[in-house]
Amino acid sequence: MCRNTRFAVTVGLLFASLLGSASAQQAPLKIGVLSDFSSVYSDIGGQGNVEATKMAIEDFGGQMFGKPIDMVAADVLNKPDVASTIARKWWETEGVDMIIDLPTSATALAVMELSKQYEKIMIVTDAASSDITGKSCSPYTAHWTYDTYANAHTVGSAIVKNGGDT
Repeated sequence: MCRNTRFAVTVGLLFASLLGSASAQQAPLKIGVLSDFSSVYSDIGGQGNVEATKMAIEDFGGQMFGKPIDMVAADVLNKPDVASTIARKWWETEGVDMIIDLPTSATALAVMELSKQYEKIMIVTDAASSDITGKSCSPYTAHWTYDTYANAHTVGSAIVKNGGDT
């Protein structure tokens, strides 16, 4: 996950920097990592995604287009209301340009609605609902990993190909 997260951060930084407003030219580019630091998804995201984000920032030399790159992180507790509250605060008052991770489909879908409202980039690196790229698709969201349709289709096709019929 670390390599994918680093690349996702890189792509997101490029888009966030291009969408930044002219009045915010001196403000740093700010990445928010909304992750699970204390529960079932902490091993596939959590602190590993924070470290990957730091590594991506280092890859850019700590700045982009002459602007410093900052990072903040928070534990969503795998609750959509907590994720939405943090995202809203980050986008309204803390100058976050992009949010990455979102460990569960419920947290990702909740924050996606806000990303549309605030016209801010988010990259979902852990949640898997096909609704992220399906009925809830947004021009501000990139779904970086597999989805539930791909998992079911791939496994189901392989089982049928090998003679399975139930």
